[in-house]
This record gives sequence, structure tokens and C-alpha cells, in this order.
Amino acid sequence: MKLALNSIATYLPEKVLTNDDLSKTLDTSHEWIYTRTGIERRHIVENETAADIGYKAAIKTLEQAGKNPEDVDAIIVSTTTHDQHFPSCAAKIQNLLGAHNAFALDVNAACAGFIYGLSVADGLIKTLNKNNVLLICTEVLTKHVDWSDRATCVLFGDGAGALLFEKQSDISKGIIGTNLKADATGEKYGYILSCDPSKEEKTYMTMNGRAVFKHAIDNMATSMLDLLNEHNMTLDDVDWIVPHQANRRIIESMCKMYELPEEKVVITTGNHANTSSASIPLAIRTAMDDGRIKPGQTLLLSALGAGFVWGSAILKL
Repeated sequence: MKLALNSIATYLPEKVLTNDDLSKTLDTSHEWIYTRTGIERRHIVENETAADIGYKAAIKTLEQAGKNPEDVDAIIVSTTTHDQHFPSCAAKIQNLLGAHNAFALDVNAACAGFIYGLSVADGLIKTLNKNNVLLICTEVLTKHVDWSDRATCVLFGDGAGALLFEKQSDISKGIIGTNLKADATGEKYGYILSCDPSKEEKTYMTMNGRAVFKHAIDNMATSMLDLLNEHNMTLDDVDWIVPHQANRRIIESMCKMYELPEEKVVITTGNHANTSSASIPLAIRTAMDDGRIKPGQTLLLSALGAGFVWGSAILKL
């Protein structure tokens, strides 16, 4: 048995912050930000939490699938921006949904959380014989940025994506394979210290952008190519490459350095900035809505997150 994607829905907060808006309070401009990142705007939560926006994406994907919350057997939530240490964000969303038959757990793999969560969902089907697994990626990163730091605050936005997977017997569809990697020496390049109990003042996300840029290119590309090789596939067998949407220039440089076909790459960074683990679901849904991604196609997915943690997946729709 394998997991097949039944439905996917996303949610973006109503408030939009454009590059021009940021230029009013920062020494920056739309041209400076766009040239370096490809980002034009980002969505910002106001009174919402990670659980709130994750719930809104989840209820939409259940409605698309024609399912009730009681049909859900498991809820996996990827987030780096929990409302609190416990209860888990997944448990909070389970309660909001009224999905009382589902168990719930959080996954924290930063921007690679979608790939890690996908692997967990795949394993649940195989080991626990679950029928409907809800994977939710929800991030409110703007609560952890220093809005006076031009190097980081322009990069991030808030958003959520929810995917409902269900057990099916057609082995030609579903998750063909995943791989997961980690190298904790990357901790020094980017981290959040907002929950550091030894400090009274609020602390913010920091990042060595140049170092992360290089690691993202190399690790995502080699991960994807290794995974294809493992399954005796080539880039010709892939309809779309959907990488983590951190920075358009990372994606373009990766394509150039590793000879990846740019015409097959989905890029949506400009409209929502880096939404961490929610970025791949947002990109997939966008490309479905505009007609690029269609049923029956094969997607190659990859992401790198702080730490570093990274990985790739092959998904047949």
C-alpha cells in the first residue's frame, strides 16, 4: 500500500507587506530586495497563530476531498514556530478540527519540514495501516524576525499548506521515495533563539546568508540527483521540480550549476517569500491552480533547512 495525494490547500494571511512598504522603514528598495532574492511581497499574520493558520489550510483541504475531520487517522504538523512548547501544534489543530479519531504529532525540521513530514506520513501508512493522513505545514516566521535587520527581515513570510494523503493500492502513484540528511555543524549559520530561558530580552532569527546560499545549492541538488539515481530515474522522468522557495537566486544558481532544466522548475517565491516548510505546498498549489501541475505527473521535491537538515522526495500524482 502507498499514500496517494487526495487534496492540497493553502492559506495566506490577509495582510500583505510589499518591498515598497519595507523601504519606508528600512534602508532598502524594491529593486535591492528583488534583485537579490526575487521576492516582491510577503504575507504577515496579525492576530493569528501557527495553529490558527494551519487549521484554516486543513479545513480547506478536507472540504476539497469531501472528508470529515472524523475521517482523519493521523495529523502531522511541520512547524518551527510553535505557539508554545506544549501541547503540540498538531494537538491544537486536532482539537480545532474536531478530528477526535486522529493522533497528532509535530515535526521540526525547519525549512525541510515538508520533506521530513512526507517521510513520516509514508511510514505511518506502511507500519500502522492508517487510511487518511493529514500533513500540515504552518509557519509564522515574521514573529521571529528583527524588522530593523535588512539582511533577514526581507526574506520571510507567513503561510500554511495542508495535504490529505490516503491509502491506495495503485503502486504507480504516491510517494515513490524520499531521502533525509542532516549535518548539525550548520547550526552556526542560522537559528532562532526566541525561547532561550537564560535571556530576558526577545531574541531573533539570525543567518549567515552567504553560507546558507552555498549549502542550499549543493545539498538540495545532490539530494535530488541521488534520489533519482536510487530509483533508476533521470530528470527526463520528472515533470516538475519543486524546490524550497527560499530565494529565487538560490534556485536559479542551482539549476545553472547542476544543469537542471529551468523550464521544469516551479518558482513562486516572489508572491510569498520564504515560508519555511510551507513553501513547497504553496508552490504546488499555485502551479496546480495555474494549470502547470496536473494529475498523473511526477514531482521532484527538495528542501534545506537550518541546522542543516535537508532531503528530497519523488511524488507521483
